[in-house]
Amino acid sequence: MRAAITAVLGIFALNGVVFGSWAPRVPALAAQIGAQEGSLGLSLLGASIGMIASALLTGALCARFGARVMVTISALAGCAVLPVLGTTSTPLQLGLVLVMLGVTVGALDVAMNIAAVTAIRQSGRAMMPVFHAAFSIGGLVGSLGAAGAASLGLNPLRHLAIAAVFGAVIAVAFARRIPVENLTPPTGDTGKKRSVVARPVLWLLGFIALCSSVAEGASVDWSAFFGVHQRGIGEAAAALIYAGFSVCMAIARLLGERIESRWGSQRMLIGGSTIGALGLFVAVLVPVPAFTYIGFALAGMGLAYGFPVALEMAGAAGRRADGGGGERELGFVTTIAYSGFLLGPPMIGGIAHATSLPVALGVAALIAWAMAPLTLLANRARRRERQTHQQAVETVTG
Repeated sequence: MRAAITAVLGIFALNGVVFGSWAPRVPALAAQIGAQEGSLGLSLLGASIGMIASALLTGALCARFGARVMVTISALAGCAVLPVLGTTSTPLQLGLVLVMLGVTVGALDVAMNIAAVTAIRQSGRAMMPVFHAAFSIGGLVGSLGAAGAASLGLNPLRHLAIAAVFGAVIAVAFARRIPVENLTPPTGDTGKKRSVVARPVLWLLGFIALCSSVAEGASVDWSAFFGVHQRGIGEAAAALIYAGFSVCMAIARLLGERIESRWGSQRMLIGGSTIGALGLFVAVLVPVPAFTYIGFALAGMGLAYGFPVALEMAGAAGRRADGGGGERELGFVTTIAYSGFLLGPPMIGGIAHATSLPVALGVAALIAWAMAPLTLLANRARRRERQTHQQAVETVTG
């Protein structure tokens, strides 16, 4: 079990390295293709399109072939696509390459979360925030590498090629140790036949993850750009804004198992959404570079739990009596969440173009806070679903 948990942690870190490597280089990529806020936002849309296109399909593929197979294929494919970003010369080219990267990263994200659910069930520990902490740590490593590459004057192509080789080594080292789940439901099991679309709790969990992804995506995509163009910070120093965001998110997630055991998922989500919104407001309302770092650090701390806890709850909502299941539920919630990455970049870019980037990030702060009431509604829907199921069982057993 220890080897399986280590492997899942390694794959989460790999995904973080991929994100952390290219996201801080957005200013360099924007200069490379000659893009401003509006056209850049449309280019960033490509990654979200690819992620949405692959998320729901990957859940079904994992249910058929297993998460280990999908993790291996998607991880290596993502590493192969990453350096291609450095060859783009127009906003359209950047958007198309990001579509390809989004497909691979989206497939990896769903597959690794399904593997994480399997590891949680086999170990009996609420480790989803810890697994996502590995993603944040990987993001930190990637962002520090991006900052170093920028300070050394490395162009995006050379930098991302180095990151891709590093990521491929991680994929080869850990993929074969991913835990194997039970893919065959027991005879007479009907849980698989339940439509995920008809379950309100899954929609609400999806909306929680969506709000988290919009706020987190705004921080990832625009923090360095905000620092450079709104606070006058140099590119290398601005890359450290995302590094601070990732560090605080990683620390909060490492403490997530203990916090969830003591306070419960509901209080964790409500408190986190409040802190995340506060952090974004601090970054945009206080025109001092130091508070930009502080604000995004608080945002990273507060947004640490929305996505992983929503996915953990989705996996639990799809669990069968034999301990398997949940792949389609997790894929469905992830698909909704990825629409946040789809809507976020053009929404933030469009609002920034019409008003200003600080106003756009203020909107992202309000979206982060919306997770609090959605959490209350999701818990209520889950209780109703359990009561309905229990009544159905009592009716059948007479």
